[in-house]
Amino acid sequence: MPHTEIRRAVPADAELVRTMLVELADYQGQARDVTATVEDWQGFLGREDVIVLIAEVDGRPAGYVSSLRRPYLWVGGDQLALDDLYLREEFRSAGIGRLLMLALARHALQDRLTIAWGLRLENEAGYRFYDRLGATLRTKTAASWSPETYEKLLS
Repeated sequence: MPHTEIRRAVPADAELVRTMLVELADYQGQARDVTATVEDWQGFLGREDVIVLIAEVDGRPAGYVSSLRRPYLWVGGDQLALDDLYLREEFRSAGIGRLLMLALARHALQDRLTIAWGLRLENEAGYRFYDRLGATLRTKTAASWSPETYEKLLS
């Protein structure tokens, strides 16, 4: 059985994390939307509120989970906002996603933080995965407002 290690990413991992982020964005048909540079990621990975955990199988990068600690205004404390959970294709369905989520949960447990995330409606495998973890699944539409769009309204 392969050896899997989960570790927190550090600034020296910036290129690897960005590469996997681009792989995920490409898989979702959104690679053109990734504008963060390796230098940006070096800065992110040096921040305490940005938590990126990397899974390595026999020393090979298999995937990552990324999250951001932020205020949760409804409860008067913080939460972990899960940004991405990504596994390279050859490592999917091997239990590594579960290991990454449990590692993130161990991190959140220190301060008893709620972990929250969004999920695309068409991601049926994701819904099954998170359901098996016992997550509460709610349907919600995510909206975004780009600076280019709202700038026009303000001028």
